[in-house]
Amino acid sequence: MSRIGQSPIAVPSGVEITLDESRVIVKGSKGSLEQSIPESITITQEGDSVLVARIDDERESRSLHGLMRSLVANMVQGVTDGFTKELEIIGVGYRAAVKGSGLELQLGFSHPVLFDAPTGITFATPQPTRITITGFDKQLVGQVAADIRKLRKPEPYKGKGIRYVDERVLRKSGKSAK
Repeated sequence: MSRIGQSPIAVPSGVEITLDESRVIVKGSKGSLEQSIPESITITQEGDSVLVARIDDERESRSLHGLMRSLVANMVQGVTDGFTKELEIIGVGYRAAVKGSGLELQLGFSHPVLFDAPTGITFATPQPTRITITGFDKQLVGQVAADIRKLRKPEPYKGKGIRYVDERVLRKSGKSAK
């Protein structure tokens, strides 16, 4: 059983944490994030650290304890450093370019695919076959990366498509001749 919920969260200087009865707001140099707090969880701030505790030992409370600690820690990290996901595009003629705040993707369709960036997300293309997604909300960065990947998933025969940089695609052998 994990005890991650019991470790305190260090709050760096420049980060302001506001606690209500039902939500926590974290403000930093990159932006502001808000998260609702379940009734079975209490969050207290002591100096430059934040403690997450549970009221009882119910199964749901134990589950939410570690989750809330991780969510608040990710909020603190997001408003100070931010989060980044990298995607790579593999395939002949497949490429990406930043157009305004969005992304224009050539993915082998008869038309270019336009993908608008949600608020708080920025795109960069250091190479035409590489996309860098940056933002301060970890969940939103991951969701945008998954949505872009979904446009052309890596296929198992030639490996063409959009994949995460650290992703391994299992390759299948083609039809065997008789």
